[in-house]
Amino acid sequence: MIFVVQKHRATNLHYDFRLESGGVLLSWAIPKGPSLDPSVKRLAVPVEDHPLDYADFEGKIPRGDYGAGGVIVWDTGTYENLHEETIDQGLKTGHISFRLDGQKLRGGFALRRFRDNWLLVKMDDEFADREHDILVDRPESVLSGRTIEDVT
Repeated sequence: MIFVVQKHRATNLHYDFRLESGGVLLSWAIPKGPSLDPSVKRLAVPVEDHPLDYADFEGKIPRGDYGAGGVIVWDTGTYENLHEETIDQGLKTGHISFRLDGQKLRGGFALRRFRDNWLLVKMDDEFADREHDILVDRPESVLSGRTIEDVT
């Protein structure tokens, strides 16, 4: 199964975190982006599912269209569900744990429902990093090398 994180400068800059499940990309908007620090919990707002072929989209969504603004593929790779229950069951119970194997994000992460939204949390494993901000250190697209400024 694939995951993708798209950096998206729409009305506000945010990161769209997407997990493949059931033939679509389940999606959450993460306003502050993912963190490698296990002590940092990031708000993850559920948004509409996207088709799988959206996973490699980079470019500018035209003004007047939904989500207008620049998009880059900030990270992508595969993921493994760490629970016996399926991702869809995890959506119902409010807890999804997975291991990412991306170019920037690696190791265990969890999405936990908190009221109407979710929190994205890095697990404390060998890929945790409390000292560096991956968003600042690695702002470029993993597909094209462009930054969000290059496409806006």
